[in-house]
Amino acid sequence: MAETESNHLSTSAGNTEPNNTNCKGIAAIKPQFLTTREKFHEFLDSGGNTAEKKTDSEEPKAEGGDDAVAEKGTGEPEPKRIKLDEWSDKDKKEGEKQQKKRAKGQNKSRPHVKPNAYDDKRLCPSVVQECAAKCFFGDKCKYLHDIPAYLKLKPADVGNKCYLHENFGKCQYGITCRFAKAHIGENFKNMVNEELVKNMEGKVMVKNALSKELQQNLRKRKFDFKASDAYLRQMSKGNKHGNVGKKDTDHQSVPEKVNEKSCTAEGQNNSSIGDPKDSLNSDTQPVVNKEAVLGILCASEVGNISSSFDSQVDCGKNSSVKTLGAVTDEDIVKLRACEKKQVDFRDKLYLAPLTTCGNLPFRRICKRFGADITCGEMAMCTNLLQGQSSEWALLKRHHTEDIFGVQLEGSFPDTMTKCAELLNQTIDVDFVDINVGCPIDLVYKKGGGCGLMTRTNKFEQIVKGMNSVLDVPLTVKIRTGVQEKVSIAHKLIPDLKNWGVSLVTLHGRSREQRYTKSADWEYIDHCSKVASPMPLFGNGDILSYEDAMRARETGVSGIMIARGALIKPWIFTEIKEQRHWDISSSERFDNLKDFTNFGLEHWGSDTQGVEKTRKFILEWLSFLCRYIPVGLLEHVPQRLNERPPFYLGRDYLESLMASHNVGDWIKISEMLLGPVPSNFTFLPKHKANSYK
Repeated sequence: MAETESNHLSTSAGNTEPNNTNCKGIAAIKPQFLTTREKFHEFLDSGGNTAEKKTDSEEPKAEGGDDAVAEKGTGEPEPKRIKLDEWSDKDKKEGEKQQKKRAKGQNKSRPHVKPNAYDDKRLCPSVVQECAAKCFFGDKCKYLHDIPAYLKLKPADVGNKCYLHENFGKCQYGITCRFAKAHIGENFKNMVNEELVKNMEGKVMVKNALSKELQQNLRKRKFDFKASDAYLRQMSKGNKHGNVGKKDTDHQSVPEKVNEKSCTAEGQNNSSIGDPKDSLNSDTQPVVNKEAVLGILCASEVGNISSSFDSQVDCGKNSSVKTLGAVTDEDIVKLRACEKKQVDFRDKLYLAPLTTCGNLPFRRICKRFGADITCGEMAMCTNLLQGQSSEWALLKRHHTEDIFGVQLEGSFPDTMTKCAELLNQTIDVDFVDINVGCPIDLVYKKGGGCGLMTRTNKFEQIVKGMNSVLDVPLTVKIRTGVQEKVSIAHKLIPDLKNWGVSLVTLHGRSREQRYTKSADWEYIDHCSKVASPMPLFGNGDILSYEDAMRARETGVSGIMIARGALIKPWIFTEIKEQRHWDISSSERFDNLKDFTNFGLEHWGSDTQGVEKTRKFILEWLSFLCRYIPVGLLEHVPQRLNERPPFYLGRDYLESLMASHNVGDWIKISEMLLGPVPSNFTFLPKHKANSYK
C-alpha cells in the first residue's frame, strides 16, 4: 500500500525512536503514549499481548560505531566506501521523492468489485419471498430454487440477532439473510412479529425512491419537461439576439416590473424568473413578447389561462377560466421567489455533501450527534435523467433528516434545468444545491464543478433555469477560485445574489489547493460581507468547537463541516455543548455498530448487503483513524492539518482504531460483519489514506 502523506514526518522504516512531535504537521501527543512503527504493528499483530515497554531489540553496534559496521558490510577500502555511501544516500533521497509522489492523489485504478460477486449462486427472489410457484422468470430462471442446495453454498451466518427482524418485525431477505438463525423456523419459513409489523404500517422510513414507472419513462424519454422546455426556448431566443449574460441597464422589461409589483418581500432581493433582459434586443426599443413572457412566468404552460394578455402578465388578477369551488393558481402561474418554500439556514450546523462517505447511514449518525442540515452525495444530472438506479440512490432521505437537500453536478443549462424540474416533481427535498466546488479532473474538464466559476454565462443560465422550475430554494457551493493565488469568489457572489440564489457555501481553498494548506477564513469573512443580506456559510478546517467558534466570529451565517465530521462525527455535539469530548474506544465502536445496523437496513442483510456495508465502513475508517483521543493530546485541540504519529492508546481497541493499515480496518469490519469472503479486496479511495 502507498504510504501516508505525512510519512516523511513520521518515523522511517528503520527508526526505533519514538516520533518527534515537534515536527510541523504532526500532532503533539503525550510522550508516554508515543511508540515506533515496528512496536505499534507488533502490538496490534499480537492482539495487545506484547508489552510496549519492552526494550529495543537492536543488534549491537560494532566497535567504532556506524562507520565500522558499514566498512565491515561493504568490505571496501575507505575512499571507495565513501563514494558508495554518497551514492546510496542519493538513491535514498530519490526513493523518498518517488514514495511521496505515489502517496498523493486518488487510486484511480483501484478494483471495483460488485457486491453480487461475493454471492454468485443466488436464491431466486420468488423463493425468498415464499412464492416459488410464481417465479418471476419462469422457465428461463437462472437462480437456485433448491433451498438445501443453496444453504450448502451460503456463507456462515454473521450473528444470531437480525436488526431488521428485531426493529421491523420482518426481515424481507428471509433465508438469504446473514442473520437468518434469528427468524427462520421449521421448513425454512420466515417468522414474522405481527405486532411490530402492524406498528410499522403506514410509516415511511426512507423517501425519494425511484419507481419502476418513472425509470421506464426516463429511459424511454417520455417524461414531460414543460417548464424546462419553455425556459430553454426563451434562452435560445435570447442567444440569437446575443443578450444572454450581458448587462443592459438602459431598458427594463415587463417581467421585471411584474416582479417589483407582486414579489417584493422584506429581505428578498432576488427573483426566480429568468433574466428579463434576455428577451430584449439591445439594438431596438423594448418590445414585450407575449409568448416569451408566458414561457418564463407560467412554467406549466397550461392553455386557456386567460383571454387577456394583461391578465396573464399581472399575476395578481384572476384567471377568466370558469371553475367550481375554491381553487388555487398553482397549476396556472409558476411560484415566484417570494412564494417559494423558505428555509431558515442561519445559525445552523451543515453536514457537507460528501462523495462516497456521505451516505444515508452516515448522515443518520451525524444527525443523531446534532447536525442541523444534511445533504445527499453529489449526483450527476445526466445519470439522473437516464434513470440510473445507483445515481437515484444518492437522493434517498431518511425520515429523521428534517432539513435535507440534494446536490447536483452538471455543466449545461438544458440538462441541469430538466433535472431540477424532474426532482421538483418526483422527490421530497427542502433545497437543491449546485456543485461548483468539485476539483476532480473528470468533472472539471467537462466544465462542471469548479469549471463553472470561470464559465459565468453558462453558470447564469443554469442558475436561472433551475430557479424557474424549482419550488424550493436553490443553493450553490463554491471554492475561492480555480488558481491558488487568484480568488474570484467575491466577484461571483454579487451575481449569485442577482440570479436568485438563496444560500452560498464557500470552501476557503482553490481548486489547485485541493485540501492542502489551511482554509482562508479571512477571505471567507470578506465574502460574507459582500454576500449580505444573502446568507453565506463557511467551510474548511473545522475539527473542534474552538475552530467553530473562531469561524463564527467572522460574518458567516453558519458553518459547513466536511472532513471534520468524517474524522469525528460527534463534532456537532462538541460545538453545541462547547466542550472537548474525550470519547472512549467502546463508545466509538458503538458508533460503528450503529452504522453497521443502519447499513444493513439501507443496503440489505443478505451477502450482497453485508459486503456493501463493509465497503462503506472501510471507506469511513480511512478517515476515522486520523482521530486522536483528547486524553492523549499534549495540546488540545487537534488540528485538521495535523496527522497523528505512531502511538499506543489506553486500550487495545483504541490502538487498533488508530491504525492506518488496511488490514487492521478489515479486522475491525470482521468484528462487526464476520470474516471477509475469500475473493475480497479493498483499496482506499485516496493513496494517502493507507500504508503497510
